[in-house]
Amino acid sequence: MTAPLPAADRGVRGAVDDGLMLTWRYLKRIPRIPELAIFAILQSIMFVLLFTVVFGGAIPLPGGASYSAYLMPGIFVQTLTFASATTAIGMTEDLHKGIIDRFRSLPMARSAVLFGRSVSDVVYNGGILLVLMASGYVVGWSVPNGLLALLFGIGGCLAYAFVMSWIGIWLGLRLPTVEVAQQVVFIVIFPLTFVSNVFVPIGTLPDWLQPIAAWNPVSTLTAALRELWGNPNPFPSSGLPADHPVLVTMGWMVVLLAVFAPLGVRKYRSISN
Repeated sequence: MTAPLPAADRGVRGAVDDGLMLTWRYLKRIPRIPELAIFAILQSIMFVLLFTVVFGGAIPLPGGASYSAYLMPGIFVQTLTFASATTAIGMTEDLHKGIIDRFRSLPMARSAVLFGRSVSDVVYNGGILLVLMASGYVVGWSVPNGLLALLFGIGGCLAYAFVMSWIGIWLGLRLPTVEVAQQVVFIVIFPLTFVSNVFVPIGTLPDWLQPIAAWNPVSTLTAALRELWGNPNPFPSSGLPADHPVLVTMGWMVVLLAVFAPLGVRKYRSISN
């Protein structure tokens, strides 16, 4: 039997094939460990119900706008942001269980592990996003601007999930244990999601905090989705993020990916040497 070619001799097509194989390997874990998906979905639905029921009557919006319609784009973005924690914890676990050592001993492209992890996380989070949208529809969320706007917004959410997966990859490769990874990622993510326009309009925040919240990528993507879908977005702050949230969000994605993808690859190579 002919021995497989080394990864370096198989070119770009071989690297893509290896990456897709690892993507499938990560996705196969979902039916084998269904609790991961079940609890992620239950957590997302819990957020929807808790915040719409608890905060819905306490935060009046101008013109009697629906708080559920206001909240849901923010819940989508919050869920995708928290998904980077799953990526980080998964990478840390694979690293310290020796799984990555097994992968690097095989004749496969070094990029396959990171490519497979990031793409599989996008697919996984896409499924959770659909469940969230169905939950949002039940509590009164809709997209008045039509199907094309809905699809464009979903595409933006998936692109954001891809960017966040690379942040999770970089963090996961740097942290010493799964327990530390759980603590660090939530310490980073909680301020990012709550100092934003997800739950309350930016205009209700203290003056000194409003610029930080306005430029927060969680806020810009949430505002972009509300603008695209025709959902309520009251009390807009002035400035570039408020006037052009789609443009600013795209800029954030490019910058974050340009920073964290190379950092993740560099850290992976240093571990693999």
